[in-house]
Amino acid sequence: MQASNSDTRPETGGPAAGSSGQADQNQRYWFHILTQNAPAARNLHAAKLVDKARQQGDRVCIVCDTMQHAQELDDLLWNFSPDAFIPHSVVPDSATTCTDPVGILLCPPVAEDWDTVIILSDTLPADADRFKRLALVAHNDPSVLNQARSHFKQLRALGIEPKVHDQRKR
Repeated sequence: MQASNSDTRPETGGPAAGSSGQADQNQRYWFHILTQNAPAARNLHAAKLVDKARQQGDRVCIVCDTMQHAQELDDLLWNFSPDAFIPHSVVPDSATTCTDPVGILLCPPVAEDWDTVIILSDTLPADADRFKRLALVAHNDPSVLNQARSHFKQLRALGIEPKVHDQRKR
């Protein structure tokens, strides 16, 4: 999968992105829709987002639904780059504290704990408008796209208009 820096860069708004203005707030939320229809492409795109955010000094988490998916992401992050290790851990529940800069969460993220939150889960956190940066990644599969549409509507109901990176339109 080829993606330009603008497609995987989790922060596009500079220092103003953390301010409370509506325009700035919307630049902290992204939808990435991939051309591929395979879950592996979605995982790889999420790993690229993790790497970019980490390079910018962010604490990053990926939210997923099953231990099997968490293990797939764990394996991918262990082997993502031959030049660098991405320190991370799987967080199975809210009682487990993640001390690594990257967490793979099987529970809702706490906004104060993470700079960038990547959603691969079927459920959008109820307090999604509290995150500094939020990226949702969907691969080109009808059920995943329907879930992404639901997340998009939820964000709109919170007054957020996410920036959409639809790779299918290239």
